[in-house]
Amino acid sequence: MSYVANQLYSVDAVRGLDRCAIDTHGIPGYDLMRRAGGGLFESVFERVPDARHWVVVCGAGNNAGDGYVVAALALKSDRLHSVIALSDPGKLTGDAKKAFDDFVDAGGAVDNWSGELPSDCDLVIDAILGSGLDRDVAGDFADAIQAINHSGLPVASVDIPSGLNGDTGHIMGVAVSADMTRSFVGWKAGMFIEDGPDVCGELDLDTLGVPEACYKGVDPVMRTIPHDVLDDVLPPRGRTTHKGVFGHVLVVGGGPGMPGAVRLCGEAALRSGSGLVSVATHPSHAAAIVTGRPELMCHAVSEPDDLRALLKQVDVVAFGPGLGQSDWSTAVFEVVADSRLPSVWDADALNLLAMHQGMSEHRIITPHPGEAARLLGVSTSDVQRDRVAAVQQLQSRYGGVAVLKGAGTLVDDGNDTPWLCTAGNPGMAAPGMGDTLTGIIASLMGQGLHPSLAAAAGVQSHAAAGDLASLDGERGLMASDLLDSLRFVVNP
Repeated sequence: MSYVANQLYSVDAVRGLDRCAIDTHGIPGYDLMRRAGGGLFESVFERVPDARHWVVVCGAGNNAGDGYVVAALALKSDRLHSVIALSDPGKLTGDAKKAFDDFVDAGGAVDNWSGELPSDCDLVIDAILGSGLDRDVAGDFADAIQAINHSGLPVASVDIPSGLNGDTGHIMGVAVSADMTRSFVGWKAGMFIEDGPDVCGELDLDTLGVPEACYKGVDPVMRTIPHDVLDDVLPPRGRTTHKGVFGHVLVVGGGPGMPGAVRLCGEAALRSGSGLVSVATHPSHAAAIVTGRPELMCHAVSEPDDLRALLKQVDVVAFGPGLGQSDWSTAVFEVVADSRLPSVWDADALNLLAMHQGMSEHRIITPHPGEAARLLGVSTSDVQRDRVAAVQQLQSRYGGVAVLKGAGTLVDDGNDTPWLCTAGNPGMAAPGMGDTLTGIIASLMGQGLHPSLAAAAGVQSHAAAGDLASLDGERGLMASDLLDSLRFVVNP
């Protein structure tokens, strides 16, 4: 399973993997179905050992077939309360029909949907709809899903929660809110984006013994950033190293009246391990910033030549926090845009970029959906409708590396499958979080990481620090709360 553990596939791709196992490697389809149902039964049995009265709700197709396999095993172990069919099982075909027939031969019986779940069951198996759903759920199927969600019972979904689109992660009218989902053959991309994480619960993957050779010919849609990515890229430091070998980051921003963002960005760079961090800001802020954080070397920038002189002394630029769109900001923008230093662009640097356009292979851009919409000339809803396409378009149009922030931040360098971050929490939807991310990524580049790896590792570090900081509660989490947690994260 390690080969596919972080690979996210389209629904069609997973179907192809299934067919490869059956047609090329001679694994009978019913064997795969029995493995799926058997694995789910064991997983639920281990997680909810006190549940003695299972109700299995079956729809149609192979998802229902998996459900009938689970039902037969629950019957054998004296845990089955009942099986509810939303579709006539007599119309099942192929492996699903065999699963139903085997259940009946074992003494099982099926009830039709009556409009409500039994009052004395204590666990629900959702085997209603599979990953190929392409239209809104309606009728008895929708009613049954609503009843499951309102039951207050533990729910385990077969392969994917019924009602969730396996490609887009959108809820198709209504979807089961599962406590756990055991997915088969390969992760479906929709389980990790948009509404997917909210309805899937605890996740398991069972490849069902599909040979590794099948996966090698199939491209995933995304890959998740490994949680231990920093273990390899940030090794322990040697005793003879010094600050001059860990990069000099220059944070450029803090236009009139906005000093906080550059300070947050600079502090994040320091906490991520930068050897030196300078801040180039509007003259009205320089003294206040260095007073609050003396480890930052703060420089007042009155005219473009002041910034040009600073750029000659640094390794990486973090550009945009608190920049604004004043005349001062525009003058600063023109200087940084002419530089060939590696850089990370955020906030108003991106809004100015949207007005001036231009590609650069030395740049990482980190827009949130609204900024991405301006960069692409579309609506925010267009960006959110297909975030994978949006991050790829951003990279293609602006070059370098594109980081599309949000729930499930994406990273794309144009050369490989986009990265998806699965860490982070809703408490991070707070002011200043983007400023800290900019500082982290710039710091990692300054420490020698390739831009695409710095972006992926930076996104993961930022999210992991946010998760640590949220242990005392998500509500009220502030960007500065991440800074202490960040120190633990970057010392794996």
